[in-house]
Amino acid sequence: MNTEYKFTSQELESQIATLSQKGITELSITDEKVSHDKNRLLRLMKLIAQHASEVFVSFLVDASLIDREVISAAQNIFCSFDIPLECSEKGGHLLFDKKFYANKARLLNESGLVFGFHLTYAATPGDSLKLCSERLDFAVQQYPNHIEFPQIMNNELEPPKVSGTFSAQDIRWCRDTAFACRTFYTAGRAVPWFLSVLKPLRIYPSRFFSDFAEWQRVNNCSYKSGFYPEGENHKSIEKMQLLFLDEKYEEKHCHSLISLMHDIVKINGAMSRLAGEGEESIITTSYNPDDLLSEEAFDLTAFAENVCMEECKVKIFSNGEYPDYEIQ
Repeated sequence: MNTEYKFTSQELESQIATLSQKGITELSITDEKVSHDKNRLLRLMKLIAQHASEVFVSFLVDASLIDREVISAAQNIFCSFDIPLECSEKGGHLLFDKKFYANKARLLNESGLVFGFHLTYAATPGDSLKLCSERLDFAVQQYPNHIEFPQIMNNELEPPKVSGTFSAQDIRWCRDTAFACRTFYTAGRAVPWFLSVLKPLRIYPSRFFSDFAEWQRVNNCSYKSGFYPEGENHKSIEKMQLLFLDEKYEEKHCHSLISLMHDIVKINGAMSRLAGEGEESIITTSYNPDDLLSEEAFDLTAFAENVCMEECKVKIFSNGEYPDYEIQ
């Protein structure tokens, strides 16, 4: 039986030494007193490293705190960062500093740390549907492990009220597209392969997720149907991903790449289930797994032109340290 504990910011530091005793294996720290205070964040990380190194900790942090000192401390514990993508107002216009966030994401990716983004819509004066779409497109390009939308994390939350720059239709588009991203990208664990699989379709991520939202509506697994992506097993989400991708690849006349696309989704999905659930599996691929997991697979069109097909039965297993594979 899982027990949930909640600590105030005053209690948190003194309670870290008791986490293991309480049987706590995951901790989410969302206190703004931590997310905007580098010294407090570093102090917590040091305490966690000393007393609760086996606990997975999710930190909500302002991007300005991400630097090499914080990254070095994070590498001593089992953790991830959740980073709000925020705009600033200048001269009556809402601006989004892509270079600033891209640099922070680059530091995290280079260090091998897990991170995700928090995105909102219609929550800031001056925001617009165009800016929301651009933030989502940008976020995906940074290879975050997950993209969260706090406004829809509880399916029963009411959508934001219509503002001067958002019509009721705009609100619906944002809500449904956000839910589609939550399903396809985050619950679907798509980060290792999403951009490479998207490239042949020649569409922006926001458009792709909008189209998937329509697919979800037609297939009765949309926001309004009560579908809860986090409650589904990953294999069922993967089946949805492949069905939708088949339609998009047919629509965009990418028929010759469908087998390759399936291989890439399936082998990465099997790897993620091994890492996440300890589930070993055997899959059949149309290409050698060495090629599928190489840098060549980032460009599906070039891959299909230069790599020979080779049907393989691939076992996905743990070698005791990390996920591995072998051809049967």
